[in-house]
Amino acid sequence: MNAHRSPFRFCPQCARPSTCTSPREFRCEPCGFRYFFNVAAAVGAFIVFDGELLLTRRAHAPAAGTLDLPGGFVDPDESLEGALARELHEELALTVASNELRYLFSLPNRYPFAGITYRTADCFYRIDYPTRPAVQARDDVSAVLWVAPDKIATHEIGLDSARAALAQFLREARY
Repeated sequence: MNAHRSPFRFCPQCARPSTCTSPREFRCEPCGFRYFFNVAAAVGAFIVFDGELLLTRRAHAPAAGTLDLPGGFVDPDESLEGALARELHEELALTVASNELRYLFSLPNRYPFAGITYRTADCFYRIDYPTRPAVQARDDVSAVLWVAPDKIATHEIGLDSARAALAQFLREARY
């Protein structure tokens, strides 16, 4: 949040005109209402088979048509692992058990959508398969590609967070 730009024009509790002086919270001095600008949680997967990574092509905005990692936002009352299993099923028709997920790292992110930039904490996992898993492009995915790391066109990855995650994944020799 920019310290000079509040998402609230008026206090949600007392309806007085608002001013926001903190990048971390909104506080209405007259009535005492406080709102904290927390981040949303998101998950992504590095799916590995026979020296290749599974990449998806985004079906919708933002960055429609560009390459991405499978994953998405965590729903209320959902664990990170549960969210990733749900997203992989929705996007790829892939069933994954929590014990197949290996946590790697997290990165801060800004996710632009419909004129609003959401601050997120993106958590990444790795899944290794001994045989190529059967997947199908569904939901937010228009295509699925298996790509060798040295053949990934990073300029085709549309979201900064996915590009940064891929760079870290490869740099840390996690591949």
